[in-house]
Amino acid sequence: MTRIKTLLAASAALALVSTSALAQTAPAKPAASAAKPKAAATATAAKPAAALPPLTLGAAIPGVCLFSEESAVSRSSAGDAINKRMQQLAAQVQAELGPEQTGLDADIKTFKEKAPSLPQDQQQQQGQALQQRMQDFDLKRTQRQKELEATLRKAIGRVDVELEPIVRTVVSGRSCGLLLKADTAIYAANPQMDITTAVVEQLNTKLPTLSFDREHLDQQAAQQR
Repeated sequence: MTRIKTLLAASAALALVSTSALAQTAPAKPAASAAKPKAAATATAAKPAAALPPLTLGAAIPGVCLFSEESAVSRSSAGDAINKRMQQLAAQVQAELGPEQTGLDADIKTFKEKAPSLPQDQQQQQGQALQQRMQDFDLKRTQRQKELEATLRKAIGRVDVELEPIVRTVVSGRSCGLLLKADTAIYAANPQMDITTAVVEQLNTKLPTLSFDREHLDQQAAQQR
């Protein structure tokens, strides 16, 4: 089964601001001009859309079934466990890297303030040391991001392993002659043709939760040497 792309991936993103460069940043853009007069703003406001008629679907087509893998994973109890655990792991990474970034930014600010009064050789020496620290920190941050992504892929892979035989069982039980992917190809369909809920119910019974820790790619690389 093709690897899915779910909204669970959002929990793997690091909310860390990039480290400041030693060079001066570009000047801020001027503030926006004053707001338009109320009358002009009202004139440019979008007109309310006309009410759409209700969508009336026809009868279910015998032998045709729909399945949303993305919805099945995100709605399952295992998917919920993955989402919550990934938020915890991302917070742990934030707690690890946040203080280091704060300290590095403070040292960069101090260096910029005192650099003009330092001899040329000391400027160069301290500047190079800060550049090296910045590079090391960026490498660590990239490493942690890759570890979170690898952790998420592995966790979803464990769900996929349990999901595949369940889908096959439900498809056989419903006598589906055609199974359509509801994630992308279908705009609307009679809900009686959708087997996703039935799959989620069995998945929750077979895999009610999931526990895992963050992957450590540096340790894996060391073991492969």
